[in-house]
Amino acid sequence: MVSVIIPTFNRSAFLMEALASVLGQTKRDMEVIVVDDGSTDDTSRVVEAFGQEVKYCRQIHAGVSAARNKGIRAASGEWLAFLDSDDIWLPRKLESQLDFLFRHPEIKICQTEEIWIRNGRRMNPRKYHAKPKGYCFEVLLERCLVSPSAVMIHRSLFDEVGLFDEALPACEDYDLWVRIGYRYPIGLVEMPLIVKRGGHSDQLSSSVPALDRYRIEVLARLVRNEDLNGSQQALVLDVLKRKCRIYAEGCRKRGKAQEVERVSALLRALALEVGAGREGVSGFGA
Repeated sequence: MVSVIIPTFNRSAFLMEALASVLGQTKRDMEVIVVDDGSTDDTSRVVEAFGQEVKYCRQIHAGVSAARNKGIRAASGEWLAFLDSDDIWLPRKLESQLDFLFRHPEIKICQTEEIWIRNGRRMNPRKYHAKPKGYCFEVLLERCLVSPSAVMIHRSLFDEVGLFDEALPACEDYDLWVRIGYRYPIGLVEMPLIVKRGGHSDQLSSSVPALDRYRIEVLARLVRNEDLNGSQQALVLDVLKRKCRIYAEGCRKRGKAQEVERVSALLRALALEVGAGREGVSGFGA
């Protein structure tokens, strides 16, 4: 019923704990797929230690999106769940989500609450990190509020909206959530059922600079490529203009005049494409 996809790259110590947390689930109607994104450590031996319970796929290093997509293509389950190899699940994670989805058959994607651990210490999320539920496209535009390790997705959604974008070096999950979020409501199991561990140097959020650059790219493509209605398009343009303004101000302070002009030109082009003309970018300060 559920395919669990774990992408990993040189995280064998974390991976052992992640796999143990999956195989310790109270609901065991699942297949477990580890996609090794070209690791050079002992990842393969860690997976071998779990025997036939885990399917192992290996690829040349191509990034987390390519690894997740390889897992999606290899999966046979009706529902797909993801686990980043540095996170762990609490024992009733799958059982609770499947029970929620049984009671809400209209829902095709849901997530759980989570516990945050950073450098070994528990952290409390800010109010603006509150996980949304229902039709929540507007708040999804602001920041990434869906966690890959907490989510369960019906495989038909990928046929409709596409897979993770392998061209994005970061914000690839944000990109997928907004593509889903303008179409569908998102369910929420209001219990913390994953432990999200942060603070290590190889996390994308800490190793990729200027994440808003990629969020801006995602929003621009959303306007250009997706079938948004008028109100959705207006929401995206409003958030996009605001993010561009903040990002450009940071670039100005760092003397990155070319990047300021690139973002300014992007906004002007989008405004013209949607029929807003120069008025749509008048507050940008270009």
